[in-house]
Amino acid sequence: VQLQASGGGLVQAGGSLRLSCAASGSIFSIDAMGWYRQAPGKERELVAGVTRTGGSSNYADSVKGRFTISTAKNTVWLQMNSLKPEDTAVYYCYADGTWYNVSHLLTSRLWGKGTQVTVSS
Repeated sequence: VQLQASGGGLVQAGGSLRLSCAASGSIFSIDAMGWYRQAPGKERELVAGVTRTGGSSNYADSVKGRFTISTAKNTVWLQMNSLKPEDTAVYYCYADGTWYNVSHLLTSRLWGKGTQVTVSS
């Protein structure tokens, strides 16, 4: 199973970016997907997460009202508006689910490669 993230880039403060992350491969089921971020010298932090059906989502306090997470068909998007320089980080998507693994099922969290988001002041 692979998670392919895209959509990062350089944007001015106040601008917008939309990240996407698609899961593909031997997927049995996905329970939740979301995004973490890690800025230089800081720990990785949860940005937003959403359940498979999209019925429940949660956000870091620092992004509430600015970021919106959505999901459909093994893909998760993060719409980021009113970006601030402090949003600069590498963003990592994750998927919590169950995967086909040879002769059995494996439940775990998978991570995508990070995508860089840089917000200039």
